[in-house]
Amino acid sequence: MKNLTSESLRKMYLDFFESKGHAVIASASLIPENDPTVLFTTAGMHPLVPYLLGEKHPAGKRLTDVQKCVRTGDIDEVGDSSHCTFFEMLGNWSLGDYFKQEMIPWSFEFLTSEKYLGIPVEDIAVTCFAGDGDCPRDDESAQKWIECGILPQNVYFLPKSGNWWGPAGTTGPCGPDTEMHIIRNHAEADKLNSDQFEQAPKGTFLEIWNDVFMQYNKNEQGKYEPLAQRNVDTGMGLERTLCILNGKDSVYETDIFETAIEEIERITGHKYGESEEVTKAFRVVLDHVRTATFMLGDQKGIVPSNTDQGYILRRIIRRAVRFGRNIGLPGGALSEISSKIIEKYADIYPELVENSAKIKEELDKEEAKFSKTLAQGIKEFEKVASTLPAGGKIDGLTAFHLYDTYGFPVEITREMAAEKGLEVDVEGYNAAFAEHQAKSRAGSEQKFACGLADHKEETTYLHTATHLLQAALRRVCSEDICQKGSNITEERLRFDFNFSRKLTPEEVQAVEDMVNDVIKRDLPVVMREMTLEEAKAEGFTGLFESKYGEVVKTYSIGDFSKEICGGPHAEHTGLLGTFKIAKQENVSAGVKRIKAILIK
Repeated sequence: MKNLTSESLRKMYLDFFESKGHAVIASASLIPENDPTVLFTTAGMHPLVPYLLGEKHPAGKRLTDVQKCVRTGDIDEVGDSSHCTFFEMLGNWSLGDYFKQEMIPWSFEFLTSEKYLGIPVEDIAVTCFAGDGDCPRDDESAQKWIECGILPQNVYFLPKSGNWWGPAGTTGPCGPDTEMHIIRNHAEADKLNSDQFEQAPKGTFLEIWNDVFMQYNKNEQGKYEPLAQRNVDTGMGLERTLCILNGKDSVYETDIFETAIEEIERITGHKYGESEEVTKAFRVVLDHVRTATFMLGDQKGIVPSNTDQGYILRRIIRRAVRFGRNIGLPGGALSEISSKIIEKYADIYPELVENSAKIKEELDKEEAKFSKTLAQGIKEFEKVASTLPAGGKIDGLTAFHLYDTYGFPVEITREMAAEKGLEVDVEGYNAAFAEHQAKSRAGSEQKFACGLADHKEETTYLHTATHLLQAALRRVCSEDICQKGSNITEERLRFDFNFSRKLTPEEVQAVEDMVNDVIKRDLPVVMREMTLEEAKAEGFTGLFESKYGEVVKTYSIGDFSKEICGGPHAEHTGLLGTFKIAKQENVSAGVKRIKAILIK
């Protein structure tokens, strides 16, 4: 296996698939576009859902990229050797083009060729779908692996729980996948037959890559039918792959975190690896500062708050502060560590450099806010914990008091309680929270289950309405207004934008009248594909996150709205109904939110 840096692995992967006819596309934002089912982009396929469902991608049927992702379902595990909340996913896609017969040989070539990763064939194991009453065993994939050179005894079969993707909801595209693993313990692996993969002791295998073959559609009757457009969706985690290739025990020991570790060592005087407790604190701080840096520096950058993405960001920063205290990190240190993260990624994600001042300001502000109450909160927690026996439980009202008075997210209370062998009455906390706030936000993590974007008629019309809303705001309030976030359900649209104040009643009325006038004119919504430079020259607005020379989709609505967007949209504005602004909210300093509806 080759020793690679993060820069060389990214380039190698993209170059390989570009040589196979794939268009290299830019990473999408961490904040999903118009998908209420998730708070963050959780996988490389997430931004490409419309195209996996059949919409034409302007770059073609073969795509590859490195996608920024955030998953927080395992946040309590961060601090071990492999878990991260932010990570990069190397991926490639076939949108109704090639399938297993092409993808598996390419995977084998990239993994084993000396020109690429150079992993010995005997060190690779693969798993395939074992089949069940719904769908047959994936012998096609297994046979192709063996033809490529994988040893027959290293091919295993797993049920749907292990080698199947989707559907995200109760119905939709789905299919078998095949996973590639590095054999870390040959003695244990040699004891297994083809259906005993899951019985291997922990550490025997380490997954490195996954190829998903979307070839079925699960209908409302629960039947699996052949899919009209068969797709390939692959994912290789950059951090884990680097760890494997370089023979490291942890993802935190790769070049990605090298300068940030040096900065923490300089500030604290502690050395990474000097003890289990110190190492865990280093890793939590490293991961959480990196994640917060990317959230704050994203094209649709968010700020700490008590709801949705902002709540997760606040929780991550505060967890970093708490663990930082364990190794003596002083106030203001998080932004110093963040600067090393920004330097490391500057050439790959220039938005971090562009937003560096904001990143520092928000980190310093949130750290200072939490530090003021942290010591007092810990003291209060210790007082409560000292009154409980081993295995005891902190009641819900007390847990809420720690949150309400000291800013302790319940997750931190649970974490500190677990360290002392205690539990927390989370249901009681939720009830107290709901009573106080009228709406419990403690269940926000339920939103992290990855799902296909909703492309129902209602959301499509509301998406089109966001284009009209932005155009009207630019005309009524300021030409500098641009989108800072968007979330659409079947009932309403939510649109965040840069502005220093709430709209006056007169401005609200003017915006509504302007949007409704365009709706009444029943203008066509016209999609055209052009290069990014052409779109800019013609006055289309957008985040311009695509790379230079890339073909993008543009949508124009008469002479009223011109935006770069992936869709979907209504065919003409007369379908929308009557536009009504239902509510205005503050999001943060300089960012406002409008919630609006369409009345049929």
